[in-house]
Amino acid sequence: MAIDKSGSILVVGGGISGLTTAIEAAEVGYEVFLVEKNPYLGGRVAQLNQYFPKLCPPTCGLEINFRRIKDNPKIKVLTLAEVAEVNGKPGAYNVSLKIAPRYVNENCTCCGDCATVCETEISSEFNFGMNKIKGAYLPHEMAFPARFVISPQIIGTEDAKRCKEACKYNAVDLDMSAKTMNIKVGAIVWATGWMPYDAGKIDNLGFGRYPNIITNMMMERLAAPNGPTGGKIRRPSDDKEPESIAFVQCAGSRDENHLPYCSYICCMASLKQTTYIREQYPNAKIYIFYIDLRAPGHRYEKFYKQIKSDENVVLVKGKVAEVAEDPKTRNITVIAENAVTGEKIKQTVEMVVLATGMQPTAAAKKLPADLEYTADGFIVNDFAKGGMFAAGCANKPADVVSSNQNATGMALKAIQTVRSE
Repeated sequence: MAIDKSGSILVVGGGISGLTTAIEAAEVGYEVFLVEKNPYLGGRVAQLNQYFPKLCPPTCGLEINFRRIKDNPKIKVLTLAEVAEVNGKPGAYNVSLKIAPRYVNENCTCCGDCATVCETEISSEFNFGMNKIKGAYLPHEMAFPARFVISPQIIGTEDAKRCKEACKYNAVDLDMSAKTMNIKVGAIVWATGWMPYDAGKIDNLGFGRYPNIITNMMMERLAAPNGPTGGKIRRPSDDKEPESIAFVQCAGSRDENHLPYCSYICCMASLKQTTYIREQYPNAKIYIFYIDLRAPGHRYEKFYKQIKSDENVVLVKGKVAEVAEDPKTRNITVIAENAVTGEKIKQTVEMVVLATGMQPTAAAKKLPADLEYTADGFIVNDFAKGGMFAAGCANKPADVVSSNQNATGMALKAIQTVRSE
């Protein structure tokens, strides 16, 4: 199928930057194709428990954006879709898309009957593998589109047949297949977002070896009401309520062996997650090991001072060198050198959170277009050349506020390209 909409804009990525770009362009009259590789929109924000600046749950901002998209006929949303190839020039791009089957059509009412009869369980990518979900599933409770997905892992099995038979709305379509779609657009905004740096690559910090060492994004899912524990922060090894937790900052960031740059969000993320712990466990002891604590802006600085004033929060300026586990208690000893006093510190805690860095998605797999990248995989915006632009964390590490501001600017750049051609 080919669609010629050379006066339109393609937005690649349905996270907060992509949503903002698409909405801003569409609401001033431009036709937008919004392409997302996941079966839902919302990106990383959808996985958070709360986000700055107001410590809102994801529903706070995403729900409004989803409503604006649903009400705007100028936005065409394509989920489970990826860009296969881009040719052409500013004002006249030929784009080939690959769309994977969902095996569920628009008749779906989210009744959940398919999940009820499905016996196969698969690892939850949304919850970073911390729990199992059915092979027929709704990605999360506020997923948009609000439609179930049948995992490819159960296609061709008796489970798939049971799902189809259980659906009284004829929404399960096991004959769906992958398809290609060709579109012509005038401008492209790459809002391909970020992924957490693989903590398993940081050998000295024990992730993957010791169950009570988790990442900051895993902590977000543990604290989230729709997460694997229903919002209860518990030790993975024994479901214990932790009485002491250590945060290890710059886990893989500002390290020439991993990510040489500051990931911008990690310090504030750990301070925010300190509030999660404090709400559930008022007497828990929290240790934050850091190189430098960065709180960009007056509002963040104020938040940092508030956390710092908590007598049960201990800030330690020192890079963690190694960790060790007590095999009997499964407690973790964090070993670091205090950069102020020079003394070697050994702090034993019941749980450790690694503040892993932000890596652009394009670092793992370059995009199929003529784009320039930094050495770390961020897309460089060539405004002189025009036509294609990177928004949000595809361009640089950023928080939600900065990503939204940047996305608005990139929507304008895309509009200028379309209008000038």
